[in-house]
Amino acid sequence: QVQLVESGGGLVQAGGSLRLSCAASGRTFSSYAMGWFRQAPGKEREFVAGISWNGGSTYYADSVKGRFTISRDNAKNTVYLQMNSLKPEDTAVYYCNLQKNYYSDYVLGSWGQGTQVTVSS
Repeated sequence: QVQLVESGGGLVQAGGSLRLSCAASGRTFSSYAMGWFRQAPGKEREFVAGISWNGGSTYYADSVKGRFTISRDNAKNTVYLQMNSLKPEDTAVYYCNLQKNYYSDYVLGSWGQGTQVTVSS
């Protein structure tokens, strides 16, 4: 079982930036693709970005492509999401999870607490 802890969220103005971190522990991490997801109140969970086990391939939803960058440091068991040019519609709770494939929204783990991102206009 892998435990995932998201951090780095906060309140920013539109156009600002945040970097989210997802720290994994309790089990082997580097063998799995990882993804970031988000959920706003009243909306379904959205697959935002994914990254292959070795970091060689990435996926981005059209809504964030060109603004967000996913990366990972397997030596630190950590996945990052750099978010630039933030928009109010990016406001959501952001979660990370293990993925079957980096481009798929099929997750292998349970959902954690997430980290809140709020973008003001």
